[in-house]
Amino acid sequence: MTRADDGHKLTRLLDETARGREGAMEELIDLVYGELLDLARARMASERKAHTLQAVDLVHAAYLRLRGDLQEGSLANRAHFFHAAGEAMRRILIEHARARARLRRGGGMRRLPITGLDLAADDDPGDLLALEEAVRRLEDWEPRLGQVVRLRFYAGLDVEETAEAMGVSPRTVKRDWNFARAWLYNALRESES
Repeated sequence: MTRADDGHKLTRLLDETARGREGAMEELIDLVYGELLDLARARMASERKAHTLQAVDLVHAAYLRLRGDLQEGSLANRAHFFHAAGEAMRRILIEHARARARLRRGGGMRRLPITGLDLAADDDPGDLLALEEAVRRLEDWEPRLGQVVRLRFYAGLDVEETAEAMGVSPRTVKRDWNFARAWLYNALRESES
């Protein structure tokens, strides 16, 4: 089955789940579970080695957060679903990092530069928090750029899916993504100084 076929099937299952068809949510989860696990593994790859969350835990926690949206029908298509899933995973990791940082006296936070789509962080939960703060500042300055970062990095959408989710052209997404990465790189470097 192609990705387009999966997208159509996912959209149909999202609609059926919202309408309350018995078994639709289970079919939907079966369809996307592998991709959600890949997304979670990608997010966890940038976390410290001894992280108390595993990729499977992250998928399950994200599912619990999405369950209400699925039942309400507020997720319209594949891009919207994966954006919401990526956002849920991002929030879970940030909440976990904040809880861990609170446990440390003084925090000892330091900033890491952004070098591309793979934003690696080490054992310090402050790295993820620094990136999140930089993305929030970017969103305050230019909301569309922040949305591109959230869709591309946190939700794992490609250029075309991001363009579809935002209702803009792929060329606009590419331009915004390049600018946003450069802006975040500079913001994180400046905050290290």
